[in-house]
Amino acid sequence: MHFSKIFGVLCLGLIAVCNAAIERVDDSDLIHILTGKGDVVALFTKTGCAACVEYENVVGKIQSELRQTLGATVVQAHNSNLIHIYDPSREPALLYFRRGIPILYHGAVNEEEIVQFFGENREPGVKELSDDNFEHLTQASTGATTGDWFIFFYSAECVLCQRLYAVWEAVGGTLRRKINVARMNSLTAGMGTAQRLKIAEAPEFVFLRLGKLYRYPLKDYTPKAFIEFVEDGYLRNTQPEDVPKPSSLIDELSFEHLMDYIRNSGTLPLAVVGTFAVLFLFYVVKSLFKPSEKKKNITKKDK
Repeated sequence: MHFSKIFGVLCLGLIAVCNAAIERVDDSDLIHILTGKGDVVALFTKTGCAACVEYENVVGKIQSELRQTLGATVVQAHNSNLIHIYDPSREPALLYFRRGIPILYHGAVNEEEIVQFFGENREPGVKELSDDNFEHLTQASTGATTGDWFIFFYSAECVLCQRLYAVWEAVGGTLRRKINVARMNSLTAGMGTAQRLKIAEAPEFVFLRLGKLYRYPLKDYTPKAFIEFVEDGYLRNTQPEDVPKPSSLIDELSFEHLMDYIRNSGTLPLAVVGTFAVLFLFYVVKSLFKPSEKKKNITKKDK
């Protein structure tokens, strides 16, 4: 009788452990899963990490609920080389991929909070801005009646920018009902706005509030630091600037803007301008040394 009770307890414990175990995948399997059609919750862990074990235990308990509420596959990537792509702070990292777009969980290691955060962010919270829609959506120079905007200027060439996408989605998800969180490509679709706001490099972050611009001055690229900045840190850590007015056609055709465009666009525009300059100079020189028709006629009469 005593033996049967012990055996029963061991069986229940074994069942509980099996239910809590998260499916582990290697990097190739993870890439295959992430490039599929379904959503994915991925826990990144590493060996010798106590915080990773804590996350593993908590996520193991709620993985069934995550599957049901999110319709997502739940996996664990242990000692993965892919972690640096999604979180500069490394393991442990819990990410929710929504049709490939990741969001980083940054709250307490709590079952209810994880389920709630991911449940509230089944859709991306970061807006994509461009030169075409920037002023219309933000109304930055007219008083910002559409609310405050926190904007991440990035570029495709910036490796750190790519690593911050999941972090920035975490900021957007947390502040979803408070302010607008967006991003702009400073070298392509948002080049004009980047020049207008004097964006010097990528990544760069600006907070637009009531016609004023506040630049994020820190190198702390965590959701917590970004959120604290827009809550009240901008009042302590930076000086407000007036949002520059949209440039007019005359401004766009100015020499300064032309040179900015050439500097930001590489060597091709410079080569085109240089070619036209050489052709123009050749035409001027040729015109100066070309004999006039009158002189030709006089020469013929003399003969």
